[in-house]
Amino acid sequence: MSCCLVPTTLRALRKRLDAGVPRVRALQVGMTADGGVGFTRTTCPYCGVGCGVRARAKADGTADIQGDTTHPANFGRLCSKGSALGETVSLDGRLLYPEICLSPDAPRDRRRRASWDEALEHVSERFKSIIEQHGADAVALYVSGQLLTEDYYVANKLVKGWLGTANIDTNSRLCMSSAVAGHVRAFGEDVVPCSYEDLETADLIVLVGSNLAWCHPVLYQRILAARELRPEMKIVVIDPRRTPTCEVADLHLPLKAGSDVALFNGLLAYLFRSGVVDDDFLTHHTRGSSEALLAAGSESIEGIAARCGIEADSLFAFYRLFAATNKVVTAFSMGVNQSSSGTDKVSAIINCHLLSGRIGAPGMGPFSITGQPNAMGGREVGGLANMLAAHMTLEDPAHRELVQGFWQSPHIADRPGLKAVALFDAIAEGRVKAVWIIATNPVVSLPDADKVRAALQRCELVVVSDCVADTDTAQLAHVLLPAAAWGEKDGTVTNSERRISRQRPFLPLPGEARPDWWMLCEFARCMGWNAGFGFESAADIFVEHARLSGTRNGLAAADASGKGSIKPRLFNIEALADLTPRQYDAMEPVRWPVPRNPLPGSSDSAWLFQHGARFVATQDRLPGNQTDDNYPLVMNTGRVRDHWHTMTRTGRAPKLASHIAAPFVTLHADDASAAGIREGELARVETRWGAVVARARIGTQEVTRGSVFVPIHWNDAFASAGRVGALVNPVVDAVSGEPEFKHTPARITAWAAAWQGFLLTRRIPALAGVDWWARAAGTQHCSYELAGLKRPSNWNEQLRSMLGAGAGDWIEFEDRARGSYRAALLIQGRLEACLFASAASVTTLPSRQWLASLFAKEQLEAADRAALLAGRRAGGADAGPQVCACFSVCRNTILEAIREGRLTSAQQIGRQLKAGTNCGSCLPELRSLLALTNAPATT
Repeated sequence: MSCCLVPTTLRALRKRLDAGVPRVRALQVGMTADGGVGFTRTTCPYCGVGCGVRARAKADGTADIQGDTTHPANFGRLCSKGSALGETVSLDGRLLYPEICLSPDAPRDRRRRASWDEALEHVSERFKSIIEQHGADAVALYVSGQLLTEDYYVANKLVKGWLGTANIDTNSRLCMSSAVAGHVRAFGEDVVPCSYEDLETADLIVLVGSNLAWCHPVLYQRILAARELRPEMKIVVIDPRRTPTCEVADLHLPLKAGSDVALFNGLLAYLFRSGVVDDDFLTHHTRGSSEALLAAGSESIEGIAARCGIEADSLFAFYRLFAATNKVVTAFSMGVNQSSSGTDKVSAIINCHLLSGRIGAPGMGPFSITGQPNAMGGREVGGLANMLAAHMTLEDPAHRELVQGFWQSPHIADRPGLKAVALFDAIAEGRVKAVWIIATNPVVSLPDADKVRAALQRCELVVVSDCVADTDTAQLAHVLLPAAAWGEKDGTVTNSERRISRQRPFLPLPGEARPDWWMLCEFARCMGWNAGFGFESAADIFVEHARLSGTRNGLAAADASGKGSIKPRLFNIEALADLTPRQYDAMEPVRWPVPRNPLPGSSDSAWLFQHGARFVATQDRLPGNQTDDNYPLVMNTGRVRDHWHTMTRTGRAPKLASHIAAPFVTLHADDASAAGIREGELARVETRWGAVVARARIGTQEVTRGSVFVPIHWNDAFASAGRVGALVNPVVDAVSGEPEFKHTPARITAWAAAWQGFLLTRRIPALAGVDWWARAAGTQHCSYELAGLKRPSNWNEQLRSMLGAGAGDWIEFEDRARGSYRAALLIQGRLEACLFASAASVTTLPSRQWLASLFAKEQLEAADRAALLAGRRAGGADAGPQVCACFSVCRNTILEAIREGRLTSAQQIGRQLKAGTNCGSCLPELRSLLALTNAPATT
């Protein structure tokens, strides 16, 4: 590892503060962990699959990115987001030095640059003052599954062991806490009893609330590859939407949102009636089956199907298939967890596997597929407000005594802290007066997000650590602290199958950016807590974390202290506690548990249940809020293929912006007709908590009548009215505290635009007078989708006002009768900007793809100028919108190849154009294009 990335001491790092930073960083010389010449082996920072990446910095400020063929999560495959990581590492928009408000009464946007010493001393003094006046529970940290395990460990240790409160929660609360609660109820600990190999060896895979094709494409590809070898493998998708994942399903059950418990309780009862019960496993490894079966009831399949909103024949087919198949994996994700009954949904799934004994052996089990890269690592170190480190619990006095003794800390939190939604409610009410937000954007991602924004505006002290300078949340900070970004971070992450991997730096820290663990340790020093935070590297932290996992974690009746052994914890990585810094740097991916003295059979996941599992009785109940005449639709939220969370990273990548460039809402054709909304037009989606404006996508297959789907990613930096979190029902699961993102009563109306259009520009435009806009990155420009409620009286003045344009060569055409306008600005023959607007449908506007290609030219030709004036490309159709982000293959190119080559399969398209041959997330769209040309689509 290069010594310029990890200092030998904290003091040395603090002395290396730079006065400034170039926009393009110097190449990081050498390699790490045998990644190849100039390449570093690291881990992708997106979803919980945890793919291995080989990365190398380039002189232009981007990076070469390849899949790591040796990593057992992906074996070299990357999804579209991972493949585009090289486009996201520039320093544009980076937070590069600490900033603090000019004065306590100054507006948040009036901050000044400060030194690290000044900033951290200011934060520590404010924390001290608030704690002295109001107690430790008046302060809190809100952290993220984007943190590395080492960052998470220090944050948890600081809050629960030194601040003396458990008010630290994480955005993983929003996606995986119901799975955690379900695991703890069933297994006594947050244990995921499956691996990716189980997905490949299963005979039946049940995907519940999981759009694997778009959200976890590498796992999707592993499953398809396995089914190609074993065509008898069956796939069932249980999801209210017909997502792209359904294209490969043998059966799709479009259940009513929130009815999962009814469906799986029905399956439990059916398995019992059919005699599909593993009596030996039930007797020796479980308890509580009678209560669970009693709660499941004896309702007929027809009655359950009616409650779930699906056909009885389809439900019966699923029940029979599950009962007849021994090797079953039920993989679930946000569609299960993000619910006011999410924990019961998880328990209902686990119950079915326990009753049938389909757990703890190859090719079977309930499998929680995590959403964030280190949601699992955060759970290991107690990152949630109701947990302690190393899978110990706050409620257990023996666990508290063990952790406090190990840490030698002055305090130990003795009751759970505030969970995410409750935490921001407490900030709004003034009970929490200081909050430190690390690596997350709650003003966009939390439900009822406008209330979150208002709470932070009233909060006495808001500290934000981030690598991005201007997120929606950063705008509300009193203190901004510059954090290391992916490519600069050094530590570990744990993926969905419990596999710990190294995330290694290949870029130097820019400006005064620092690792999150470092700033937390320095804050502790400023608070007067030198002991316990003298870590000099991420390796030091990991070793302590590993030692804690093995402390008093065995089967002996009494330990050396004579205090007695605590019940063994399945999370144990004590065998890694002796790693030297060099060994830590070279550490290969490893799946826990890795105890110092492995137990017999510990290579098999069956040993995870040696202490037994518990059935949990679950009751079917309606979601927290129901539709009514004012809000007759159910709004569901989720992700799109090429974007991630609030787009602070993926929004930088032109390759990722090309597939979906603006917020959208998908609704059924009948609902669209009733609201007077046409395809591609703008619609207003409104709930009791807020509203967004988005483009309408209309169909009868993806969503059922009475429901709408909107993606979560757009924020105030990328759209004028796209923060979907502001609409989401803030009701939470009573056990896990996870919010109800999948069921919010809503209504939809047409947004009556007088004109719509788009602007492509090299400049940052002034959008005054534009009522709706959405921004997307381009290769040498940005594109803006635009709309207004009133047509400008003078388009040329409007455009000049947007661009702040002076001298230049204008190409301009207006048809007042038809309400259309197009114009282009050239500077010395080079295209600077172009605007196309129309009072008619947005579908009448020309292709953005063609116009974007003109920005790559140093000089426009006469034919280009004529085409701009005419509003259509000379010489025929352009390539059309992008379909395959990995290889930048566009729609019209694919259609032409299908027609001319008489292609009949996605594989043939891949051989000719490469589309669909990497992550595979575009395969459903390729099949749709095959069907469009009346060719028989095959897998």
